Amino acid sequence: MEGEIHNFIVVWTIVLASLCYSHTIAKFIPKGKSRFVAIFPIVCLFFILPLYLTSINLGATTFFFITGLATFKLILFAFGKGPLSSTPPLPLSTFIPLACLPIKLKKSSKTKDVETIKKATNSTFNLVTKITLLAILVRVYNYKDNLHPKFILFCYCINIYIMLEVILNIVRTAVRGVSRIDLDPPFNEPYLTSSLQDFWGKRWNLMVSNILRLTVYDPVRLFVADRIPSMWAPIPAVLATFFASGLVHELLLYYIIERLKPSGEAMMFFLIHGVALSVEIVIKKMFNGKILVPRIISGPLA
Repeated sequence: MEGEIHNFIVVWTIVLASLCYSHTIAKFIPKGKSRFVAIFPIVCLFFILPLYLTSINLGATTFFFITGLATFKLILFAFGKGPLSSTPPLPLSTFIPLACLPIKLKKSSKTKDVETIKKATNSTFNLVTKITLLAILVRVYNYKDNLHPKFILFCYCINIYIMLEVILNIVRTAVRGVSRIDLDPPFNEPYLTSSLQDFWGKRWNLMVSNILRLTVYDPVRLFVADRIPSMWAPIPAVLATFFASGLVHELLLYYIIERLKPSGEAMMFFLIHGVALSVEIVIKKMFNGKILVPRIISGPLA
């Protein structure tokens, strides 16, 4: 374990140095292809560094922060887009956490309205509720030998969601306490989704959804808009986005499961969702809002 901690420190020292380099060269190289060429070695490095970590906790976390987020943000930054691009340029103390974490700049306001306070109260209540539910799930696992395997898998799904939200909210609170940076909420009550489009676009893993929208969805949609009718341009863009997401998840599984050859299951999962979401978009465009399915039906279907 001591060797793993040492590797973790070395990896993150290299990450910080790489981000300092990326921040500095932006002062001398204008946005565009030249800056992309200068930053591209850092992008490649961020795919390699997690390979030096073998534990699931440290390896998966590092992969998510630098390979899953920082690489995409740096690519956008090279072309003057995304959260790292700003006028005037962001200070280094803001650039580094903004590159690695699912965060947004904190919007300062002199007053808090009733709605903001209500949201904060609901957020605290939801967090306490989810921590309580997580404690119940831990107790349920003690009796998993007596429960149906499918029910246990369902519990694992809930467990993963709650753990992600709790951990990211803890990080959010810590960062907010020491700086002017505020974390984006990682999820927006995905259990209240009304459709696949609502789930993937507005409720699940919001920062990753936003990054994929900027790096994959928007460029592909713009590219095909002149080649097919514009109303159908979202379809190949959606498929490309889910394909990219599948690649990232296959890579994540490779990093954390003893470097085993990818099985393709994660890719198949996201491609199925991409096709299903495309069908949903087509149906919505065909009916053009003339038929509205009640949430009580569309939610469970999604």
